[in-house]
Amino acid sequence: MTSREIGTWGEDRAAEYLTGKGYRILRRNFSSRTGEIDIICKSGNMTVFVEVKTRRSSTYADPRDFVTYSKQKKLRSAAKWWLSMTKTYDYPARFDVIEVISSDGLYGDKFTVNHIENAF
Repeated sequence: MTSREIGTWGEDRAAEYLTGKGYRILRRNFSSRTGEIDIICKSGNMTVFVEVKTRRSSTYADPRDFVTYSKQKKLRSAAKWWLSMTKTYDYPARFDVIEVISSDGLYGDKFTVNHIENAF
């Protein structure tokens, strides 16, 4: 699998997880000139911007550790763009990180999902 295919696989697992928890997916892979957001969804009246990190294991570092300060700045900027574009800036919003770890390293049916709400 290419790194893009692995990323898509992880985002699919994260979207399934969120949908199962009652979230409503608004958009996937939103791109603006300032950055990209993997998943934008709603939980009640809360707009949730989700960064998905997919890894084979967490042996060397947790996937969340790869959401650097620089990446957080880009996500915030893209989120501001989304909120202004959709005119929903009056509603509460938060940033979550979802870690998807392939339990067998093969990106198949064995994986774990860790949802970190209000990650930054």
